[in-house]
Amino acid sequence: MNKLFIRILLLSLFSVFLCCARPAGNENTVITMKTTLGDIRLRLYDGTPIHRDNFIKLVNSGFYEGISFHRVINNFMIQAGDMMTRSVPVGADADSLDTYTIPAEFSTSYFHKKGALAAAREGNDVNPEMRSSGTQFYIVQGTRFTEDELNAAEQRINSNIKQAIFNKLIHQVADSARIAGTPLTDAEIQEKASARMFEYLAGNENYRIPEDQRMVYLNSGGVPRLDGTYTVFGEVIEGLDVVDRIAAVETDQSDRPLSDIKILKMKIEKK
Repeated sequence: MNKLFIRILLLSLFSVFLCCARPAGNENTVITMKTTLGDIRLRLYDGTPIHRDNFIKLVNSGFYEGISFHRVINNFMIQAGDMMTRSVPVGADADSLDTYTIPAEFSTSYFHKKGALAAAREGNDVNPEMRSSGTQFYIVQGTRFTEDELNAAEQRINSNIKQAIFNKLIHQVADSARIAGTPLTDAEIQEKASARMFEYLAGNENYRIPEDQRMVYLNSGGVPRLDGTYTVFGEVIEGLDVVDRIAAVETDQSDRPLSDIKILKMKIEKK
C-alpha cells in the first residue's frame, strides 16, 4: 500500500468523525499522554472550544496512538501529530502539515509559557488566516528570558502580527478584485492593501506582554515570540520533566530525533 493511498485513506476517515456533532460536556478536560519516555498530563482550555473539541475527537478516535514526536528542538518545543509517523519511521515524510485545518483561536490569556500546548500550522505566506493544523501540536519547553530579551520579543511579536495582517489584506484585496471581475496588478494590490494597513495601524496600539505573563517568562520560561500567531489551547499540569527528557534527545540536522519517541496512548481522565 503506497504512502499516497494511506494519506488519502486517513484523510477520508478524518472527514467521517469530524462531521459528527460536537461532543458535549468537554469542559475542564484532562488528558494523560503516555509516551515511551514517560507520562504527560494535559489540561485543555475551555476558552478555545474548537481546538479543545477537535483534540478530544482525535484522542477518542485513537489517532495519536503510535504517533511519533517528529520535530524536537531543545530549549524550544517538542512536536507530534503527523499521521505518517505511525506507519513509517520518522523521516522525510514527517512534518507534512497537509491534513485538515481549523480556525485560529487567539486569546491574550493563553500564552507560550513552559508547558503550553499549542497547534502547529503552515506559514503566513500560504496561511494568512493562521489556521491551525487539525492534528499536529507542540508542547513548549522554552527558556527563561531577561527583561531586555522580553522587550525584543515584544517587538518581534508586533512585527509578526503586522506582517500576518498585511498578508491577509493582500489576499482579501486580490480575492475581492477577482470575484468582482476586475483583477488588479500586483502593484495595485499592494497599494490598496497598504492603505488598509495604514488604517489598521492608526486605530490599533502595539501589543504589550501583560505584566503577569512577563513574570512567568522571567521565572519559568517559554517562547513569547510565538504569542498572537499560534493558537495555545492547553497546558501541561504534570510531566514537565518528561517534556525536558524528550527535548534533550539527540536529533539530526532537520531536528528529527535519532531515536523514535512514540505516543503509546492518550486517555481522557475527566470532562
